[in-house]
Amino acid sequence: MTKRLNKTEEAESIISECLKLIDEKDYHRAKLDINKAYDIYKAENSVEGISICLSLIAFLDYSMDKNSFESSMTLLNDATYMAKRSSSDTALLINELILGNINFSELNKDVALIHYNNALKISVEEDKYSLSDKINTRIRQLQNGMDYSLPTKSDPLVSLVKISRSITALTDIDELLKVVAEETKNAIQADRCTVFLWDKDTDELWSKVALGLDSSQEIRFPADKGLAGYVVKTGESLNIADAYNDPRFNPEVDSKTGYRTKTILCMPIMNNNREIIGAFQVINKIDGVFTKNDEDLLVAIGGSASIALENAQLFDKQLQMYHEQKLMFESFIDTLAMSIDARDKITAGHSTRVRMYSTLLAQEIGMESKDISLLEKAATLHDIGKIGIRDSVLQKEGKLTDEEYKHIQEHVRITHDILSRIYMSADFRIITEMACSHHEKYDGTGYYRHLKGEEITLGGRILAVADVFDAITSKRHYRDKMPIANVIDILMKGAGSHFDKNLVDTFLAIPVNKIVRVFLSESHGKIKPEDEKILSNYDLNAIYNFASSENLSDREKKVFDLFNKYYSGTPAAMKEETSNA
Repeated sequence: MTKRLNKTEEAESIISECLKLIDEKDYHRAKLDINKAYDIYKAENSVEGISICLSLIAFLDYSMDKNSFESSMTLLNDATYMAKRSSSDTALLINELILGNINFSELNKDVALIHYNNALKISVEEDKYSLSDKINTRIRQLQNGMDYSLPTKSDPLVSLVKISRSITALTDIDELLKVVAEETKNAIQADRCTVFLWDKDTDELWSKVALGLDSSQEIRFPADKGLAGYVVKTGESLNIADAYNDPRFNPEVDSKTGYRTKTILCMPIMNNNREIIGAFQVINKIDGVFTKNDEDLLVAIGGSASIALENAQLFDKQLQMYHEQKLMFESFIDTLAMSIDARDKITAGHSTRVRMYSTLLAQEIGMESKDISLLEKAATLHDIGKIGIRDSVLQKEGKLTDEEYKHIQEHVRITHDILSRIYMSADFRIITEMACSHHEKYDGTGYYRHLKGEEITLGGRILAVADVFDAITSKRHYRDKMPIANVIDILMKGAGSHFDKNLVDTFLAIPVNKIVRVFLSESHGKIKPEDEKILSNYDLNAIYNFASSENLSDREKKVFDLFNKYYSGTPAAMKEETSNA
């Protein structure tokens, strides 16, 4: 049940609402409210309350009509007398604040500062209506040569601080434009603000930020068009009090959107070298027209914003350059991998499948996307050293001799030698380490460095599982695919000796529909949706159990046969299978 307010609490609530309306400059509604509170306090015979109401009525009368200065001051004198009589800190605080406001508005700044400081001292002991922030804002405005027309609810100095912080905090240019535009709009109390940047390469002005419009839209137009274009080309600032009476204003945008432009403040943004890099366009001052103070404030904002905008543009160009270098590096990696495929058509596609299996396993263990990307590159390059292996060994059908086996083992060392000669950043050097570790064994009996356990990088341990799994599930010169039960048995028996047991356990728990997709990648086939739904409920452990069991249910036999259809099917058969899906 809602508690019913007593008369004093009701009046205090009205006072709080009135102070908010004053901040919003809705003086007429505030006056209606304060009269209600005044009537309550008179009925309660509250000297404190009457004093507060008289102070606020005096301020509202003055704000609505500057010619009422004398009568407003008379009311304030009465309010001062009653505040002292009541010994109420709250009444004295509001009285001092209003005296400060009116004197500030009248440009009696020294007198205003005295009253604000008096109010600030009182607020330390009593600040029922949370007025200390407003008082501090007015004091800062006075000390920085600003005028009373600026609001207290959005302190322009705070906006300057926020923009300055953005210089170091933000590198995304779209986000930075949004912050600068929003804080400029708030500080100058305008309806809309757009920050345009000058693209000198195309001689265009552009922005993805136009407050009040769809934020996904990009505005772009020739730099010699519109008001923003005018200030960029001439270096002049424009303060237009009536847009539709200015021949430079183009009303077509208003016609399309239904918006009504009234006042415009447009100013170039200059860097420290006094070079123009863009323009502010601020539209429709909320209360009246843009003042000289607004112009000065916009210059100050521009000084801070220009540094941030230039830094963000530079960072954006660096990102584009990095992206281009990344694409070049990846295409180089793919070209190297293709050189191995070209030497041996039978094993073509091995590196691609190893990459896909490695990615599945890495995702299952929760590896971060950045590390997965590096792992994928290592998988693509893990056999690049085979470029140094003799064709007679690389393409031999049948069992290798001891000498030939030792020779083919050299491909790992060659992989290391090749990749270590490619310039890579510190982050990318792990690619070489992973790629040349895929034949290391968990018990230390692998090659070529005989690393063991966690001496082998995690990526290398993942590649070891993926490499063996693909090698024995793929056709070779001297044999066909190994039966899936034998494949899984090799992984299980090698867990803890050849392989990291945790990785084997995780790999065997991957849903087999994902494994089947890798099988089909070589033929560019697709798994039927109804088959994928079935296989997604089973993993390689289940397939192994089905293969080892002599008493399968009809359901289990159907799943096992379905898996084997995809596992043992030839590329041509699988293409035919999927074409009928």
